[in-house]
Amino acid sequence: MTDENKSAKKFARRTMLQHGAGIAAVGAISALATSVSTAPAAARTTGAKSTPRTLPSTVAGVRIPDSQLAREVAAYAQKVCSETIFNHSLRTYLFGALVFDRRGVTYDRELVFVAAVLHDLGLIEAFRTPTERFEVDGADAARKFLTERHVPAEWAELVWDAIALHTNVGIATRKRPEIAMVSVGSGMDFAGNDLQQIPSDALEDVLTTFPRKGFKKNAIDTILSLCRTKPMAELMHPFAEVGRRHIPDFSVPTVEDLVLAAPFAE
Repeated sequence: MTDENKSAKKFARRTMLQHGAGIAAVGAISALATSVSTAPAAARTTGAKSTPRTLPSTVAGVRIPDSQLAREVAAYAQKVCSETIFNHSLRTYLFGALVFDRRGVTYDRELVFVAAVLHDLGLIEAFRTPTERFEVDGADAARKFLTERHVPAEWAELVWDAIALHTNVGIATRKRPEIAMVSVGSGMDFAGNDLQQIPSDALEDVLTTFPRKGFKKNAIDTILSLCRTKPMAELMHPFAEVGRRHIPDFSVPTVEDLVLAAPFAE
């Protein structure tokens, strides 16, 4: 690497650190950016079928809610999501329900279904803001959808929490079941977390009804897209590690960088 390239790289990293220093958490960055960010573009179909798929009444012994709201949510998700993401969202609901039903936990099934089906809206380009984490983008989009349909505010806020927290299992599982289930179910499908809790016949039924459709490659491609298009949204986010592995000169600071760049004389 030439001295000129080294200098350019150092400058880019120093600039990123200057943005990161003094901001102890991603939430602070998001709060600042929200005041100046523009609204996401109108939703558009991303490979979904024009006619929404009719969902089965049960899968692996788990009931699929059939209320008007549940049908609207499922139809909307199929319209704006790819089949890969939609199927992941349904598996999230089913895995969460299978685990919590076996534990005998009482929860609102319709509410869990709504949160699970909408939990990855933030991965859809139409709902991405320039600076927010995808979990917050998705939570905001879901709350907007529910508010427009006059869903009670406490429901909309609970769905917001379930979506915003779903990648932080350590926090989500300390919350009420409807929030915990989205985190547990999505983690099972994303990384196979505790998948042994699902009986083999139930697992086969879920995967047959809602097949993975290349989920692993889709997930990595999406993560890299987020890292490229809004890297500072991945500050202190697990996705940043994917960016560092695959994107040359990915200059989002690490936690160590932030600590060392703090403006204190020591």
